[in-house]
Amino acid sequence: MNQLQALAARRARVFAAIGDAALLLPNSHLPQREDDASRYHGWRYGYEAWRPDSDFYYLSGFEEPESLLLLTGGATPRSILFCRPRDAALEQWNGRRLGPAAAAAALGLDEAYPIAELEQRLPELLKGQRSLHYPFGVDAGRDQRIFAALNTLRGARAIRQGSVFPITLHDPRALLHEMRVIKDEAEIALMHEAAQISGAAMTRAMRFARPGQYEYEVEAELLHEYRRRGARGPAYNPIVAGGANACILHYVENKMRLNDGELLLIDAGCDFQGYNADITRTLPIGRRFNGLQRELYEIVLGALDAGIATLRVGESLERLHQTHVRGVSQGLLDLGLLQGSLDGVLESKAYLRFLMCGTGHYLGLDTHDAGRYHLPDGAWRPAQAGMVLTAEPGIYISPAADIPERYWHIGVRIEDDVLVTAAGPELLTGQVPRRIADIEALRD
Repeated sequence: MNQLQALAARRARVFAAIGDAALLLPNSHLPQREDDASRYHGWRYGYEAWRPDSDFYYLSGFEEPESLLLLTGGATPRSILFCRPRDAALEQWNGRRLGPAAAAAALGLDEAYPIAELEQRLPELLKGQRSLHYPFGVDAGRDQRIFAALNTLRGARAIRQGSVFPITLHDPRALLHEMRVIKDEAEIALMHEAAQISGAAMTRAMRFARPGQYEYEVEAELLHEYRRRGARGPAYNPIVAGGANACILHYVENKMRLNDGELLLIDAGCDFQGYNADITRTLPIGRRFNGLQRELYEIVLGALDAGIATLRVGESLERLHQTHVRGVSQGLLDLGLLQGSLDGVLESKAYLRFLMCGTGHYLGLDTHDAGRYHLPDGAWRPAQAGMVLTAEPGIYISPAADIPERYWHIGVRIEDDVLVTAAGPELLTGQVPRRIADIEALRD
């Protein structure tokens, strides 16, 4: 299945689900900066980067801002794009545009019009549709324009003439996010590639890091490898955390010097054609783990392996986190960092001082991808073939009077990306060294 076939199949599923209704999806806004925001059309680094709205891109494949996708259901379903027209002067400054005619042909859409014609055309396009799926509440100004189009259809004269128009409103995210939980063949192929590129970059950074370097130098190795291999850039701001910084779960300053004898935690992944990878490795900044570091690392690695094994069709997704927690808790009990019985630690949640976060999430168009983890009755949903999840247990030790000082400021996390298949869990990121012997061999 190629990308155009996948897009058409996704839109067909939407048409089947909505019936005699319309679905309208806007694209993301450009970031608002003090200077000219238009230059950030292709700029994807950092939290202020522009990228297409994930739901919009999932159905359209269109990568230009100032655009909307309209799907109108019924006996003759139509897919309609509104986008910027060609403009030679602006394109010379800010980059090429497809324009409506070329965009429709390139993406397999039925029609396309200039974005400026949205308000003019929308009432006619919505005529005959009995409901509208649209994410109200994201942009108040745009909401007003959509309501204006609906009000045109609801006028007294239109009603006397027998106008059929949307009388109910739905949030399309419930439908689309459920679809996005299970990846199709095209998505899985892209996620394999994202994992391969991210794995090569992670291995490069692990080999490169040395005492005396700065965290940002290691980050630069990641970014170089992403772009060298054709990725758009990072899926999120990389975490390159030496020593105590590893105990800050979302540390992104990446500016401190790396010290011999400490650990380095790297959490990073690339964005490849919209799809993300998410990998974490912890390694010695010197050539070898010391004894205490080995003990903590092996606890986390054992918990990771046990958790990955639970990602089988039909197994509750809750088991992934609970298996990680159980493995980490038992290890900390064995070291004397937790006291009592395993059942007592789990019941009291005493482990939270060392493992205070979730240890897995969906992965896809978003790093923390869309979709519910629970069934409508509140029960955890079972794993299904086509799901992609991370598995990422960790131990983070902050100074405390009852913790021996030798453990202070140590953070260990190991994270892999896993595809659920009918044959069992498939490790997408298994090419990155994670056994102690393999990491130390890489450091030689």
